[in-house]
Amino acid sequence: MDLKLARTDLDAKPKKIDLAKIEDKVAKEESVIFYFDRENSHKDLLALQDHFEEQGKSFYMNEVKYGLSDNDYMYQVHIMS
Repeated sequence: MDLKLARTDLDAKPKKIDLAKIEDKVAKEESVIFYFDRENSHKDLLALQDHFEEQGKSFYMNEVKYGLSDNDYMYQVHIMS
C-alpha cells in the first residue's frame, strides 16, 4: 500500500510512502505522527488503521484544515504503542 504524504508546497506533488517505511518508523519510536495528503482515499487510511490496530497499536486520525477552501485539508495520523 502506498500513501501520499502531505505537500510542503501548494504547487508541489505529494511524495509517496509505502507501508514498510511507515512500519519501520513506528517500530523505532513509541509515538509517530504522519501528515497525509488529501489525495489519499479515506478507504486506504481506514485500511492503515485496521493494520496497526491488529498489531495492538493505538491509531488516531483527524482531518486538519489549513485554509478557507474545502480542498485545504490534510489527514493527521497518530500511531502509538
